[in-house]
Amino acid sequence: MRIEGSVALVTGANRGIGLAFSRALLARGAAKVYAGVRRPEDFEEPGPEPLRLDVTDLEQVAAVARTASDASIVINNAGIQAGPGLLEEGSLDGARREMEVNYLGTWAVSRAFAPVLAAHGGGALVNMLSVASWRSTERFPSYAASKAAQWSLTNALRVALREQGTLVVGVHVGWVGTDLTVGIDEPKSDPAEVAAQTMDAIERDEPEVLVDDTSRRVRAALSGPLDLLYPSA
Repeated sequence: MRIEGSVALVTGANRGIGLAFSRALLARGAAKVYAGVRRPEDFEEPGPEPLRLDVTDLEQVAAVARTASDASIVINNAGIQAGPGLLEEGSLDGARREMEVNYLGTWAVSRAFAPVLAAHGGGALVNMLSVASWRSTERFPSYAASKAAQWSLTNALRVALREQGTLVVGVHVGWVGTDLTVGIDEPKSDPAEVAAQTMDAIERDEPEVLVDDTSRRVRAALSGPLDLLYPSA
């Protein structure tokens, strides 16, 4: 579909990948970009129109769907990583929060905007996923579980919204260079590159984006033996 002249909503748009999505949409000619943020009063980016949105608050989700009823592109970017969690002990509060935001929040926004997108010929629904959708880790087990659930949801939405003509795009990437990953010593993708490849996928009607070598390698390993994903040495 064409981005030029379109209207878009980006959730979690105040920083990092979400901010990069907003900038990329405007650079590609979007007529309007709604920026879903928790605190619109603190949003200072020129261009996007901030809307108060906590994706776990169903009343706020419904209100944003009414305000952004002209949207033909919705990017579910809002997400959290509660931090390392121990599999065998400790609180499960962080895991519950990750599921609420990453999985159920994406579901709530997608469900609210499905009829909006249908009214505009189908449009595009983009879910910001992760290589963690396919490969878990003992360092961040609950985050990976929430992203695996979000990937499953993305596939279900792709089937459910096919009849109304909605392009559903899943975006996978390894580490991304944002303020949340400053202390992680791993190769990282630039948020602008994540956004650019996603814009290309929307314009080419492609359902999946594999941003980096890590996501491409792990995606390919899904059809192989488990030791390709979880080598013993």
